[in-house]
Amino acid sequence: MRGLFRRIKLIKWCCMKYLLPAALVLVSLGIAGYFVYMATNRTITQLEGTLLQFFILAAGLAGSFWFGRQSAMRAAREIIRPHARSAFRRLVSLYSSLARVAETVESAELSESVVDYRIALARVDATVKGQIEMADDALEDWRDIALEDVDELWQRHLLSENQENEGQENE
Repeated sequence: MRGLFRRIKLIKWCCMKYLLPAALVLVSLGIAGYFVYMATNRTITQLEGTLLQFFILAAGLAGSFWFGRQSAMRAAREIIRPHARSAFRRLVSLYSSLARVAETVESAELSESVVDYRIALARVDATVKGQIEMADDALEDWRDIALEDVDELWQRHLLSENQENEGQENE
């Protein structure tokens, strides 16, 4: 059943991506051919000529719009792909670093020595500082792609941080 839904989605995607624009272009060519046929058999009126131009223009513009839109989306994906890969690599690195922090905390919990706690705390401190630097680098990468969106999210983050700090001060 799940495979059937995937196939239906694929068919819908293909229809919207290729078949609909191609059909619109073919419709405009078909209308043009029909009116050329009509014009060779008899003279067409001014209204028929205007309608001919309108239908051909509308179908041609719609098909061109769809093809252009798909082409622009494909180009945008190609431009963003290297940035997305580097951001994903950083995310994987941050995840592994967090796993190391979790292991350090677990090993420190099992120990009873104060020295072990200090060593674990120093390791956690170094790891967290490295993660913060990596997150800053990733943020800069995303600023290269979508400056306005990143700045807006950063402003929201700072606003929520300020509200949390004010809430803690009032307690």
